Amino acid sequence: MQKTITVAVDAMGGDNAPKEIVKGAVLAVNDKKDIKVILVGKEDVIRSELALYDYDKDRIIIVAAEDNITNNEAPVMAIRRKKNSSIVVALNLVKKGEADAFVSAGSTGAVLAGGQLIIGRIKGVQRPPLAPIIPTVNGASLLIDCGANVDARPSHLLQFAKMGSLYVENVLGIKNPRVAIVNIGAEEEKGNMLVKETFPLLKEASDINFIGSIEAREIPYGAADVIVCEAFVGNVILKLYEGLGMALLKKVKEGLMSTLRSKIGALLSKSALKGTLKAFDSSQYGGAPLLGLKGLVVKTHGNSKSNEIRNSILQCVTFTELKINEKIEKNLHEEDFKEKND
Repeated sequence: MQKTITVAVDAMGGDNAPKEIVKGAVLAVNDKKDIKVILVGKEDVIRSELALYDYDKDRIIIVAAEDNITNNEAPVMAIRRKKNSSIVVALNLVKKGEADAFVSAGSTGAVLAGGQLIIGRIKGVQRPPLAPIIPTVNGASLLIDCGANVDARPSHLLQFAKMGSLYVENVLGIKNPRVAIVNIGAEEEKGNMLVKETFPLLKEASDINFIGSIEAREIPYGAADVIVCEAFVGNVILKLYEGLGMALLKKVKEGLMSTLRSKIGALLSKSALKGTLKAFDSSQYGGAPLLGLKGLVVKTHGNSKSNEIRNSILQCVTFTELKINEKIEKNLHEEDFKEKND
C-alpha cells in the first residue's frame, strides 16, 4: 500500500494568500490520492476559503497559527520571536515528523533561516542551496544556488554540484547529468576568484560529469543539466530569466493583436503557440527545494498562483518517494569515508 505523504503549507505566505494557496492545496489533493495537506495559518480565513471547494475533508486539515512573518522583518529575529507564525508552526510540524515536507510562498529569508534553525542540516552539508528547475529549449535544467548563499566558498559550490547532480538524476531522470559552472567565458582561466578556485575542484570530482564553464546565454538552450553558481549570480539569472520571459510574452501579444491580419494569424496558431509557451512556464515544475536539510522545504515564488502551489505539493511527493534526502546523506557519508581512507 502506497504511503500517504503529508505536506504542511504556509497558507498565509505570498502575494496571493490565502486564496491561491488554498486553491492550490485543493487542486493537489483532488489530483492525487496519496497526499494529505496541512494548511497552516488563520483558521477562520482558511476555513472560509475552503468552503468554496469540493474536496476530501479527511485530506486537508487546518493547523492554527495567528502570526505572519512579512518580507520586511529580519528573518532570524522573526523566526525566533514569532513562534506562532505560519512559517514557524509549519516547520515544526516537519521537525516533529507530523509532516513530510513544507511549502511556502512567503518570506524567502524566513523560510531559509527557519529551515536551518528549526529542521537543521543533514550531517556533512556545509550550506543548503535553493535549487529551482528552469525551462530550456531541450527540457529543463537545475539552477543551484539561486538565493540561499550569497557569499559561498569553493567547497560549498562543489557540494552544490554533487547534490544537484543527484537531484537531477533522480527527479528528472537524466543519467550522468552534465554539470557546468556559470562563468564569463568558456576558458578555464576566466572568471572571478570564486570560479577560478572552484573550477579545479569540480574538474577533479569523479562522481559528477563536469563539462566546464557555461555562459549565461547558453543556459536557455539547455547546454548543461546542473548549473552551479553562488546565490547572487543565481538569483540574478533567475530573475532576468523570468522578467525577460514576461516581457517577450507581452510584446508577442501586442504584435499579434496589432492588425486584423495578425489577429487572424494568432487565431490560427493559437494551439501551437499555447503549447510552446507552456513548455517555458516554470510554474509547472513547482518551487525550489532547499537541498541538504533533514526535512524537505520548498520555496515557491512570492506571486505564486494555485497551479504553482499544486505543483509544489506534488513535487514534495516525488521528492519524498524517491528518498532524495537519504541519497544525499548516503552520498556525503561515502565521500567522508573515502576521504578518511585515502
